[in-house]
Amino acid sequence: MFIFRLKLFIWVLLSISYLAFFTSASLCKQFVQQTTRQFEQETDRFWEFQEQSNRWVEVKLPFDLVSCVNDNCNKVGLIDQTKGTKEENLGNEKDASNQNNNSMKDGNIGRLDENSYANLPQRKRISLTKMSDTSIWVTGGSGSIYERFWNGVQWVIAPHDLHLSAGSAVSVLIVNQTILAISEEGNLYQMQLGDNSQPIWVEFKPAFNQSTNEEAEQSSVIQIKSSTVSYDGQRVYFCTKNGLLLELSEVEPPRWENHGRPPGADVAAIADAARIRAEVVYTISSAGDLYEYDKNSRPSWKKHLKSVDASKEGSLIPLMGCTVHGLIGDHSISLFLLTKGGKLVERRLYQRKWKWINHESPEDHHLTSITPLLEDEPNETFISLFLTTSTGSVFEYRIPNHSGTAQENQISVTWLNHMHPPNAKAARGIAGLRFQLGRTLFALDDGRLAELHMPNLGGENSGPTHQFNMRKKVSSKYVWSILDAPETEGWNAEYCTEERGPMNCIAGIKDESNDAGNTRSLTRRRKGNKAQQEYLSPSTSRSALAETSKEYSFPDNWTNTNFRLRMMQAGVSFFMVTDEGLTFEYLYTENVWLWLRHDHSTPMRGSLGNYNGSLFFVDIYGTLLIRERTGNDLAWINCTAMRKGTQVTAGPPWDGKLKVTAEDALFFVSKSGRLLQFTVALRKFKWKYCRNPPETKLACIIDQEIFRENIVFVVGRNGRLYQYNKVTELWHEHHQSQHLVLSRLPGTAIRPSFFSLTGSLFMLSEDGGLVEYHWNAWDG
Repeated sequence: MFIFRLKLFIWVLLSISYLAFFTSASLCKQFVQQTTRQFEQETDRFWEFQEQSNRWVEVKLPFDLVSCVNDNCNKVGLIDQTKGTKEENLGNEKDASNQNNNSMKDGNIGRLDENSYANLPQRKRISLTKMSDTSIWVTGGSGSIYERFWNGVQWVIAPHDLHLSAGSAVSVLIVNQTILAISEEGNLYQMQLGDNSQPIWVEFKPAFNQSTNEEAEQSSVIQIKSSTVSYDGQRVYFCTKNGLLLELSEVEPPRWENHGRPPGADVAAIADAARIRAEVVYTISSAGDLYEYDKNSRPSWKKHLKSVDASKEGSLIPLMGCTVHGLIGDHSISLFLLTKGGKLVERRLYQRKWKWINHESPEDHHLTSITPLLEDEPNETFISLFLTTSTGSVFEYRIPNHSGTAQENQISVTWLNHMHPPNAKAARGIAGLRFQLGRTLFALDDGRLAELHMPNLGGENSGPTHQFNMRKKVSSKYVWSILDAPETEGWNAEYCTEERGPMNCIAGIKDESNDAGNTRSLTRRRKGNKAQQEYLSPSTSRSALAETSKEYSFPDNWTNTNFRLRMMQAGVSFFMVTDEGLTFEYLYTENVWLWLRHDHSTPMRGSLGNYNGSLFFVDIYGTLLIRERTGNDLAWINCTAMRKGTQVTAGPPWDGKLKVTAEDALFFVSKSGRLLQFTVALRKFKWKYCRNPPETKLACIIDQEIFRENIVFVVGRNGRLYQYNKVTELWHEHHQSQHLVLSRLPGTAIRPSFFSLTGSLFMLSEDGGLVEYHWNAWDG
């Protein structure tokens, strides 16, 4: 019994010892883990106490941490900049490096070689649709819909935007005299006449026969991605976001059919809609494979095997193709498509046999879109395909027509480079629109339109022309004409009005009476292309030749001097920042004006903006702060401390009446001279770097969206005027005399009427003179 108790005691003692050892090891492990945790830096602001001045002074980063013992000093650490600040500084260095590299190119200052252009971004929402010879409908990058209509005298612009709740539009189409629109959310809308005989958009939901569309039943919401009208114009085929093929065979009453998807694949784009064979649709999957759908055959879906190049680069781009009949014989059919490697390929049906033909691409160019041919375009001599590249150029691919001959393998081809309009490039991946023989429209990357046409046959002031005899020798020379876009895209085309004159909508009147009773001849047309030439690409402007090496230095009190006052609410409240950095509000309440003081731990430099009852301040360190009321309390919000936040020096000089949209934002200038966009809509705060023109840093903002919607006007530190387009995210420089140097001070914008784009920007010149930059519809 004694031995048993002794064994039990020893076992308990060992258990306690093991538990103590395990606990000690766990504590040691936690201690080691805690001591090895790295310090995470969240700010770029640190102070050093100076004994001589007996005050704290902010240090510049990177800053060395030094330990001194008995006058023996050693570096023990480093405080570096945070990741966001490093990225901004790195971007500035890259911009400066690119500027130096461009300036060192022999003979290329102000002109860049075509192949040196960077690839353009893929634009969204843009589409061109021909309703008739006198009507072209466009969806812009902003999601708006507008119509270019020939009223017998000139082209006018008419708005057809979806209602606000529908969101942005991505395309429009016409079938059986019915106009349909697709929203970015994937909803379909039909244009109808309202009670006041005005056109309105009504949602047009797909409705399927439950007995034949089980897959459609499983999906509660059909989201449409794109559409294609059939060759006969009687049916519409839709591609949904989840890869289904839908057909609308009748509009009144609606008759929908769901054709599903290919086995093991999806429908990413419709390549041809019944142009090759009646009721046969050719689609392209997300993987880049070509499929054929024929509801009258079994199986309905057939896959076309790939060409010799079976790599990813040889896969097809999901986009609309171009169908040509009779290229090598009366019964030959060709479907031209593009590969993901930017090459042109042809799927040819001849003598009941399909084959792939590679047409390659122009040297050092990547093709991104094909312009479909006209429905009744003659092809007696040759076929012309117009294609856009990733760098914004337009190429014409000429294929001699060997119809009726057996020279299938002897087709010689020619690539003609039509380049692009001056200071503008064709939008990447957006197909052009051939609305007449010898006249083709293209969407530009900056939001405008351009027409490629033969000399004396087209342009802004040329209406629809009679079809000419294609048997005549067609000239290889084409010219560009730039067509303005409405304010929704950040440009200057005014919407038509009901007033007398050539600016009206329906009936064009040739003479316009002025106030004196005289008539103004229509020969005084708008400047058109001449006005468009006022917009220069910053990278190719002559100002790159000017000396900008001398850095402009701002006075210490620059922000306080120019942003001292800011109105919160007219007749109720305004704020003032004193020279000492104190913030006061002059408030009218209960028939009494009161002074309120808004204290903060750091002195303020100025007030940079106002949005929806919130005021934006900047302190002496460049920190952007929001002062707002939350219930009965007042609060400060640090915007610079948010993700990608940075220090600022300036903002918009005036607060315009911004439309309440999901994209509302304020713009600021950073300490490094960049434009910053700070989204404020729905309190979803977000920073975005808008960079700066290549040849200069920014000094100040002249105007934000008062003079022109979606446009921010700024002055560079080189004294020149620039603008930033919020839709396209592109910079433009305005043509400016080399003898005119603007001051680095905020200006003001005056626009007398919201319904007219006529107005002026007022600025100061460097020598103290008043400068007016005026725009009107006639003179530009």
